[in-house]
Amino acid sequence: MASKKKLTTAQSKELIDILKARFAKNMQRHKGMDWAKVQARLEANTGALWSLNEMEITGGEPDVVDYDKKTGEYIFFDCVAESPKPRRSICYDHEALEARKEHKPKDSAANMAADMGIEIINEAQYRYLQTLGEFDLKTSSWVLTPPNIRKLGGAIFCDRRFDTVFTYHNGAESYYGGRGFRGVLKV
Repeated sequence: MASKKKLTTAQSKELIDILKARFAKNMQRHKGMDWAKVQARLEANTGALWSLNEMEITGGEPDVVDYDKKTGEYIFFDCVAESPKPRRSICYDHEALEARKEHKPKDSAANMAADMGIEIINEAQYRYLQTLGEFDLKTSSWVLTPPNIRKLGGAIFCDRRFDTVFTYHNGAESYYGGRGFRGVLKV
C-alpha cells in the first residue's frame, strides 16, 4: 500500500505510461520537448508524481505545456476539454466556504489544489492554455484571483465562448455545477 503522498512502483509506472501516451498524442502542446527528459525529471520527483496522479484521478488529464529554461522545470496543466467534473460545484477558497451559512459546497478550489499539491492556474496561464486548444466551451474554471479582488470578497473565473476567452467575476462563495478549477504543477 502506498503512503499518503507517494505512489507504489506499479502506480508510478502506470501514471508515466498514461502521461507518455498523452504527450505523444498532443505534440502541439510541447513542440521541441523530449519525452525522455520529462520522464527522467518525473522519476526523480516522487512528490510531483503523486500530485500528477491526483490531477489524473480527478479528471484533469495533465500534460506538459511549457518548459522554464531558468529553473529547468517542466510545466503541467490540466488539459481536459472541460473543467474536471470531480472538481466542480466548489467555491473559490476556504474563507469563502466558511462564510457560507447554508447550502455549503463540498469544498473549495484552493483547499482541493493544496490537498493535491498543485496550484490553481492563473489568468495568464489560462489564456496560454487556450492557445494550445479549445477548453471550457461548456464549463468554466476558477483562476487564481489577485489579492485586491479577493480582499473585497470577489474571485475570478474564465471560460471560452464565441471563440474568445473571457474573464469574469463572482462572489468567492458562489459555486455552480459547471465551474471547477484547473491546476498547474512545475516539475
